[in-house]
Amino acid sequence: MVKLGQSSFRRILLSRILLLSVPVLLVGEYVTYRKARSTLLETARQNLTESAVRKAETIEQWAKSLKSNLIGASENSMLQSVEPKDYQKFIAQLGQRLPAQVDCLQLTNLQTNQVIASTCGQQPIQSLPPNFWPRVQQQQTLLDDKSVYISLSWPMQRQGKANNKKLALGAENFPEAGKEGHDSQVSLVLSAPVYIRRGNSRQLSYALSLQSALPVQTSAPKGSLAGYTVAIDQDGTILAHPNINRVGRNIDAEADADRLKSIVRRAMAGGQAFLHLFSFDKNGVELLAGYAAIPSPSTKQENSKWIILAVSRLDNALSGLEEIQQVLFNLIVGLVAASIIATLYLSRDLARPLEKLRDYALKVDTEAPQAVPQNFQIREFNQLSEALNSMVQRLRSWATELELATKEAQVANQLKNEFLGNISHELRTPLNGIIGFIQIVRDGYCDDRDEEMEFLQRAHDSAMQLLNIINDILDIAKIESGTFSLMLEIVDITQVLEDAIDLQASQIQEKGLKLSLPAPHDPIIVHADPEKLKQVFLNVLSNAVKFTESGSISISVRLESRTNSAGFNGSGPESAIAQNAQSDWVVVTIKDTGIGIDPAHQQKLFQPFVMADGSTTRRFGGNGLGLAISRRIMESMIGSITLHSAGVNLGTSVMISLPVNQQSSFYFHSQDLVTEKGNFKSFE
Repeated sequence: MVKLGQSSFRRILLSRILLLSVPVLLVGEYVTYRKARSTLLETARQNLTESAVRKAETIEQWAKSLKSNLIGASENSMLQSVEPKDYQKFIAQLGQRLPAQVDCLQLTNLQTNQVIASTCGQQPIQSLPPNFWPRVQQQQTLLDDKSVYISLSWPMQRQGKANNKKLALGAENFPEAGKEGHDSQVSLVLSAPVYIRRGNSRQLSYALSLQSALPVQTSAPKGSLAGYTVAIDQDGTILAHPNINRVGRNIDAEADADRLKSIVRRAMAGGQAFLHLFSFDKNGVELLAGYAAIPSPSTKQENSKWIILAVSRLDNALSGLEEIQQVLFNLIVGLVAASIIATLYLSRDLARPLEKLRDYALKVDTEAPQAVPQNFQIREFNQLSEALNSMVQRLRSWATELELATKEAQVANQLKNEFLGNISHELRTPLNGIIGFIQIVRDGYCDDRDEEMEFLQRAHDSAMQLLNIINDILDIAKIESGTFSLMLEIVDITQVLEDAIDLQASQIQEKGLKLSLPAPHDPIIVHADPEKLKQVFLNVLSNAVKFTESGSISISVRLESRTNSAGFNGSGPESAIAQNAQSDWVVVTIKDTGIGIDPAHQQKLFQPFVMADGSTTRRFGGNGLGLAISRRIMESMIGSITLHSAGVNLGTSVMISLPVNQQSSFYFHSQDLVTEKGNFKSFE
């Protein structure tokens, strides 16, 4: 036969050592990598949270600044004194003095609703509500924030141009593309009243309006931890986003709506933290978002808020991991190479002894027995050779035992198949009888009431037979599962035997068998479950009647002295007999002149589902459970049941034994000491 090369073992040894060393190295690398990643991630989370707070403060200050500048401009004395024809010039100059984030400034005549001066065309930037401000101001009072009317101006959903460069505003990968201005973000439009003095009062004449886009950052370069800005109002409407197509859309329409709603809820509750987003980007890129909340600049409701998010791609936040990964990779490659070199030297010293032992093991069953290799330089290999030799001897012994066990398993499988066939027949026979008898009565084929009762009685008998079979199966199932229970009490075994004989008397008479009964004698008291004991007697008597075609059945009762091995089951003080003491047992023998049993099969009859052979089952019926149940019952009552037959057609004897209770009337020879139920009367 072709032998394996030495390199085979070396490869195996190499793989085993690598399987031990490489996982340790990988685990160390993984732990280091995870620690670095968690540190970078925690830094990114803190920076994004702080960035969100700064962005929120910037937007809040921006809104306050717009209101303040607008109120100041509307109360400007020059606006009160300048001629209407010079309003356009005034508005143009005012627009240059206002902050740079103001995109449009307009002066509207409230009487005609016409724009009379504008820095961004004649199209109104805001629809002013009627009667929002009082028409007349009796005394000169300063305007406050409540005097400012605020609304939002949404960007057009289209592709546009910024700085003469075409931008794909519908693209989802937006961190490097966007436009900061009124074309791509929502704008805040504020209007303040302008009162012109008319005599002693000031009358509402104009409205000064300005428009300014949210000051948001729409790009987040790689490595930046500031993130781009996303603004959401408390109703879930997106106010600012690098992608213009998402501005004005509700977060309910987003794939990651649940997490966005969670951010809104936490921010509304005053939280400032971070959260991971997994589907806010169409490409499925994981995002990290810090968030904070500010009072809504567009409404005067106290609880209305805007949620400001600082969003960054997770891979951007963790860009520093690339260098760490390279260092760890170089380290693991070097350590693996060192492990391989050390393993090659080690395997050379270990390969030869194992090859000799391998060759011996391969030749054990193919060639004549030979001595196991020994005298190795390594003590453990010598011990291994001795163990291998011992193992070979045990395997040969076990092979013989396994062959015997296989034969027994085949026999058990055959018995199982026979039992399944027999039990199906045993169940089907009474069931068919029940169905047939009931159908005859139901269809009215009976001539009179007596015939109906006869068929119903037969159906009842068949049902009881079926019930007995099922009860046997349930009993053996309980016994196997350990849930079988007994109700032990003081009983007269002769009375239980008589009850069982009475139940079988009719069957004995039908077959014309001769019944020999024991002579009457005083009660013999035992400690047993009367119903279960009766069941044992019935099982044995039923078998005797079933397997006896002609002849006789004789029943005898005798007492014999035995040596106790584990105490006694009496109910009085006398029951505390020491171990190995002598005690009397009652033995009930039921002998028949039936078909007998082959001595080789007698012990198998006490196993569940086992009968002498298939031909006997087909001829006489039965389920093979009666004797098995009887043995378990007798053992539970510290008794025994044995069977003896001289051979086929030589009859069978079954001996049922129980220890006699020491308070039995057999000892006192007085029936006055025993009640009708078998219990003892008390002494004065």
